[in-house]
Amino acid sequence: MSAHAILGPSSAKRWLTCTPSAALEATFPPTTSKFADEGTLAHRLAEMLLRKYYTTYPRKKYLEAFAEIEADPLYSPEMPIFINQYVDYIKTAFTEARNLCYDPKIFFEKKLDFSEYVPDGWGTGDVIIITDGQMQVIDLKYGKGVPVDAVDNPQCRLYGLGALLEFLPLYDIQTIKTTICQPRLDSISSEELTADELLDWAETFVKPRAKLAAAGEGVFVPGDHCRFCRANATCTARSSVGLAVMDFTTTPLPLLMPEDFASVLDKLPVLEKWVKDFKDYTLKAVLQDELKIPGYKVVEGRSNRKIADPAGLEKALLATPGVTDIYIPAKLKGITDLEKIVGKKRFTELAEPFIIKPAGEPTLAPESDKRPEMQNLQAALKDFDSDIESED
Repeated sequence: MSAHAILGPSSAKRWLTCTPSAALEATFPPTTSKFADEGTLAHRLAEMLLRKYYTTYPRKKYLEAFAEIEADPLYSPEMPIFINQYVDYIKTAFTEARNLCYDPKIFFEKKLDFSEYVPDGWGTGDVIIITDGQMQVIDLKYGKGVPVDAVDNPQCRLYGLGALLEFLPLYDIQTIKTTICQPRLDSISSEELTADELLDWAETFVKPRAKLAAAGEGVFVPGDHCRFCRANATCTARSSVGLAVMDFTTTPLPLLMPEDFASVLDKLPVLEKWVKDFKDYTLKAVLQDELKIPGYKVVEGRSNRKIADPAGLEKALLATPGVTDIYIPAKLKGITDLEKIVGKKRFTELAEPFIIKPAGEPTLAPESDKRPEMQNLQAALKDFDSDIESED
């Protein structure tokens, strides 16, 4: 198996809906984000705590592992609080399983193979609990974006499918319960299917679409699933949708009618998301010297002055005869208000040692723009942050 499944469970909604997208994404370099890395760290902590509780886990090894996690820059004091909520849910689920049979089984971070239905298809199940007649597949999501529903969720179903294929020869599994646990959102969602229902879904729905996806065939279908696609900013199918929403008028009259306002408001979220993705991708590609756009350059965006040394400026102002009323409650007033009180010229003389004007964020502008082209694009790239919530 490859280190990363091209037709992976986390992107299943996308490649099952837009089958050519997986092959298109494969032409882009792999990406990550601080949110994805944070989620990976949270999963490490969860697995460690569960193994400590359910298996023989030497105390010294546990303390060393926890110290390593705690030293990670993405670790926060709230992480163990939320992960312990997830662990408590697993404990409750396993206790309930014990009430159904005397010897339930529990597995952690189990690699699951469903390549019988999806070419090179595999994933990792966070927790699997097997009891008489039932198997639970529980997925931890550490993100705090929006609650994710387990019902009709292809990612969860593929985990369930892989687990079913793994354990069906060994256990009498009649139903599969998939659960998504999001402790930071206090959200738990589940779906229960029979083994026959899950296998029928895999055979009639997944298998033919996975075959198309693996071959890069089928029809591009833009939608909400485009959010985490690496090609989302440059895909012509999605761009066509973004541009099409601007053709909103229902009447040739010179002024918008009420129904036109409704149409614009309905379509704005789609347009705004596409525009943001397009601008972020374009700027980052130019900063990385991967793209040159005829007629455009990178310039420094607008920035505002900041008081770098409030105490020093306060002292200088208070030492100036006739200068009063420089405070808002418990805080020095802003630059514009202070200029009005002191006078712009006098304030500039007094405040110069205490004021900074940070560099503006990089932005694309036509070559006709009067601002000079930025020279150190690599330095600007380090400050460019386009991280979004992790898909997994």
